[in-house]
Amino acid sequence: MGIIYEKNEELYVYEAVQPVKLTKFENWIKRGKDSHFVVKRLKESNRVLNTENLIRLKKAGEKYKDKDYDLYFGWSDDKIYCSELVWKMYKEALNIELGSLQKLKEFNLNNKFVKKKMEERYGNKIPLNEKVISPSAIFESNKLETVI
Repeated sequence: MGIIYEKNEELYVYEAVQPVKLTKFENWIKRGKDSHFVVKRLKESNRVLNTENLIRLKKAGEKYKDKDYDLYFGWSDDKIYCSELVWKMYKEALNIELGSLQKLKEFNLNNKFVKKKMEERYGNKIPLNEKVISPSAIFESNKLETVI
């Protein structure tokens, strides 16, 4: 998950990987399963994403550039994960919330694989009240429309 930027007539994805950076769009697509991807856009983007707001959006993202990927999905700005980057950029720049924040305890944590991962990451101190924005919450946001 990331935000598409156009730079020097080429497309990039600004994304939180290791570290937060611009990735050429074609390289980003190749990392996905079978090169499948979906592009969504803010509804009423022609009205909302004017030049001034695009500058604000990019400026909001700049403070995360080169930050490490957050494997623990914490809500601080010290490290950042993919959907957190997109959500915070829109919130900070345009006061738009793409999807609803949840607490970690609201997710189904009963799956054996999930339990194992949680124990690996947190031991016995799972931060169940940690704020989280999931990729699916953004993907399903009613403020976005699918364009590709």
